[in-house]
Amino acid sequence: MITIQFDGIHFFLFGADRVLGFYGILIVIGAVLGARLATREAKWRGHNPEIVWDLLIYLMIGGIIGARLWHILTPSPSTGITPAWYFTHPLDAIAVWKGGLGIPGAVIGGAIVLYFYSRKMGLVFSEWADIIAPCLALGQAVGRWGNYFNQELYGAPTNLPWKIFIEPAHRLTGYMNVEYYHPLFLYESIWNFANMLFLLWISRRLVDRLKSGDIFLVYLITYPVGRFLLDFLRLDASMVGGLNINQTVMAVVALCSTGALYLRHRKVNPS
Repeated sequence: MITIQFDGIHFFLFGADRVLGFYGILIVIGAVLGARLATREAKWRGHNPEIVWDLLIYLMIGGIIGARLWHILTPSPSTGITPAWYFTHPLDAIAVWKGGLGIPGAVIGGAIVLYFYSRKMGLVFSEWADIIAPCLALGQAVGRWGNYFNQELYGAPTNLPWKIFIEPAHRLTGYMNVEYYHPLFLYESIWNFANMLFLLWISRRLVDRLKSGDIFLVYLITYPVGRFLLDFLRLDASMVGGLNINQTVMAVVALCSTGALYLRHRKVNPS
């Protein structure tokens, strides 16, 4: 058993070496670091930072459930598993330790939990979505390194100086003789970290012009744009109806969020 203690809170990873492994450990570390940043953001905005630690567990549960459901509904072709398999093999559906978490589902699950938590505790959902947005980006930046240890989420073959070696056991069908690939997980990690810095910057730089919920909307633009572009390098994209479902969803979310942000700030000329 591995125990992580942070700000007086203990996180227990039972059999982490065999069950969760580095992937699970990094997800927890990313969540805790994100929560630590959230306490600072909450305090800066005049909220009680202790709310963050109470909310963290609920967000993690909602995020993991959402991420798993997204994977179940949109599994990568390389797994050889279809959604129908999970519906007939429920034990495999809950076997998170075998891999399979989708970030779009994690964001949706976390947002749903935050909405109901906010209503119950009398908080303003949009304000807390703004607090959590840059922290979510930080958690993603850290958590993506779990893909490195699992030798997954790599991109197309490449000979660039920062290429990564993938062992034969983790190579996709048709690429068994190819040794080096784009470190797609690294690209996304860098993008998420840059996104965190950008969200923090505009929250200070444009503080007099922003409305409650704007930072979260910006996150729903910047992250999807990066994910959309990076998916062009992905070899095992999840396909639904002949479409790359993750890329399609990212494009829709980015466009809708851009439209929402524009409508919130457009100047209406008096008639």
